[in-house]
Amino acid sequence: MIQKKPNNIDSGKLLDIVERVENLTNDAKAIAEDIKQVFDEAKSAGYDPKYIKKCIALRAKGPDEVEEEDELMAMYRNALNI
Repeated sequence: MIQKKPNNIDSGKLLDIVERVENLTNDAKAIAEDIKQVFDEAKSAGYDPKYIKKCIALRAKGPDEVEEEDELMAMYRNALNI
């Protein structure tokens, strides 16, 4: 279904929205680069970024969720003899 274009576009408002999204996109790119540099620093200090990322993900979860995942993983590993 093709949507009709609005007859009256507030170009100032539209430009404001577009510029805000562009600025946020640039900020996100800068933050992503900063995060990459921190992981590079961690790696050069002898830490494994893969496990740091896992720790960050665990810290974002509640303790009950982490405990449940640990129990389920133990059950699955036990069932598969690993």
